[in-house]
Amino acid sequence: MNPFSGLMELFQGDAVHNAVALVLLLMSVGSWVVIVWKTRLLRRAGVDVARSLAAFWQAENLEQAAHALHAFDRSALVLPLVQAAQTQSTHSRAGRSLGGAGDVAAQLTRVLRDALHASLRRLQSGQVLLATVGAVAPFVGLLGTVWGIYHALVTIATVGQVSIDKIAGPVGEALIMTAAGLAVAIPAVLGYNILGRLIARIEADLDGFARDVRELLVAQHGQGGAHAVPSKD
Repeated sequence: MNPFSGLMELFQGDAVHNAVALVLLLMSVGSWVVIVWKTRLLRRAGVDVARSLAAFWQAENLEQAAHALHAFDRSALVLPLVQAAQTQSTHSRAGRSLGGAGDVAAQLTRVLRDALHASLRRLQSGQVLLATVGAVAPFVGLLGTVWGIYHALVTIATVGQVSIDKIAGPVGEALIMTAAGLAVAIPAVLGYNILGRLIARIEADLDGFARDVRELLVAQHGQGGAHAVPSKD
């Protein structure tokens, strides 16, 4: 007697069972790909942002800072802010359109806010998938559980008597689907929370940097500081 024959029967379910297993497999693969990719991305981004901010404040002007950031900002998070501020400061418009309305401070606020939001969107990419997998995977596993129990009840009704060899397979499928749903959801939730904390730290650094650059350029243009500052919100 093959000791693995009973185990193999658990994976020979019907179309619904196989569909649930396939969905859970795809969710698991997708979430782990995002976790590994985001971990490497955020680790590099944290180093790049720290080095880029230090290089910026050591530069003599915006042109020199932008040139230095090409070597330090591999994640392209800080450089877009500097380039936006540099372009707006050099080619300040007045009265040509609504985009050029207001003084230099207001225009800098708009361009820095837009550049900041673009950088934050890159940091947030993939988080929606992890949140979705963490929220949905247990219910997908529950669907497999309910279907396995239903299949067991149908088997009992068909044979007219309760026999352990008749219901072991469907009940085993149900238990496996429950465990599989949790096994997929837990790493996704943990990854979402841990990566979210790393993203929040980098966001805080970028948001503070955008505010500092805005205030610096406003002071250079002699515009004062009584205006709204760019914010990720």
